[in-house]
Order: sequence, then C-alpha cells, then structure tokens
Amino acid sequence: MNTSIARLTEIRRALPLVAAALLLVALAVPVWRITLTAPQYPSGPLVVDLYAYPRLGGDFAEVQGLNKYAGFYFPDPVFVDPNYAVHDRAVDVPEWVLGPIVYVGVAFTGVFVALAPTVRKLKLGLTAQLVGTIGVFLATFALIQYRLHQAGHALDPDAPLRGIEPFTPPLLGGYQVANISGFAWFGPGGYLTVVAIALLAVAYLARDIDASVAELPALARSLSGRVRDRITNGGGRPSGRRLPRRRR
Repeated sequence: MNTSIARLTEIRRALPLVAAALLLVALAVPVWRITLTAPQYPSGPLVVDLYAYPRLGGDFAEVQGLNKYAGFYFPDPVFVDPNYAVHDRAVDVPEWVLGPIVYVGVAFTGVFVALAPTVRKLKLGLTAQLVGTIGVFLATFALIQYRLHQAGHALDPDAPLRGIEPFTPPLLGGYQVANISGFAWFGPGGYLTVVAIALLAVAYLARDIDASVAELPALARSLSGRVRDRITNGGGRPSGRRLPRRRR
C-alpha cells in the first residue's frame, strides 16, 4: 500500500491527478466571459459569464434585453431549458449539453492514467491523454467559433435596429458592433482548463523520470541552470549540472 501511495507522488502520476481536480472545479465556475461597453451603459460595462453547460451568469438579463434590438440572441441548447429565455430565431447549439461530459471524461482519463500499473502503460497513457485532451479542446474551440459565426450571420431581419452588418464575434478577443465594444476572454474555469492542460504537458515531459513532486523545485533549478549554461557558453557543452537519471 505504501509503495502504491509513493508511486502517486511521482510527477508523471501526480500532475494528471491535479489536472483532473482542476477540470472538475472548472465545471462549477464560468469558463468564458464577455464584457460589453457602450455609451448607453452609463453604470459601467456589462458582463456575461458562460459555463461549460447551458447556463449564463452576470448581467445576461440586461444584455439579452439589449440584444433583441440588434436581432442577436443567446443560443438555444435544444435538449435542456437554460436559465434564460430562448428566442425562436436563436441558433441551435445542442452540443452545449456535452460540456460536462467532456470535462468529466478528460478528468477520469487523468485518474486512469495516473493509476497505470506499469511504467510502459503510464508512458503510453500520458502521451495519449495529452494528444487527446489538446485535440478535444481544440475541436471544442473551433466548434464554438463556428457557432459564433452562425449567430452573428443570422441576425433577425425584423429587429428594431436596421443596417447592422453580419459579424463574427471572436471566442477570444475584442470586437465592435455599432457603438458597442465587446471583449471575450477566459473565465475562471477557462484559466483552470489551461492550467490543467499545462500540467498534463509537464507530466508528459517527465514521463521518463520517476522523481517525486517534492523534487520538482530541484529539477526546475537544474534545468534552468543547464539552459543558462548553454546560453552563456554559446550553445556549447553545459557544465556539470545534471538532471536526475531517467528510469525506464
């Protein structure tokens, strides 16, 4: 039992577990945030928070009331009733309900990989999980951007305001619609997701090293010393600092 617990303190096993915990926490907080500013918002910017499942937070009610004038509506998750009114002309986004499945699935995979019985299976698992996780979230990113394009190019022709050209709000970054400035960026859950993916990348890089988490600071110092020596020596042979021996 003690040996099994000690194995879980290895960097290559512990980090996937931490990443799994972060992904589960990310489900409880907004993953994406949109900030809107305009002269008609005298009290300050309006903020809309979006979760990994069909739920909005922040000033979504006020923004929804303003969006109707431009004919731009929050999406329809189709299979569930969200916490906001869905307009008949809203773009269908049924895949939104799959967000929790994606997060829980990636988190479960991290636990499964961390508990791999052999080093060979652990290495294969770390590689597969990193590639799969990056692929899943890149595909999610692309799909959301496509849905944003759909919504911005399906403006209600019967909306009170006329003359607004179709537009594509970016998933990350700023945009301008008439006199309204918008800025979309990660919410707390988005940052947790990025950190989780970074931890999986570190675990993959440490797949050949059986060092424990407690040795991580020493590894970082050793690696930074090697990089510094290489820069100082103009790309020559580094000094005698050595990284821990790799175990196969």
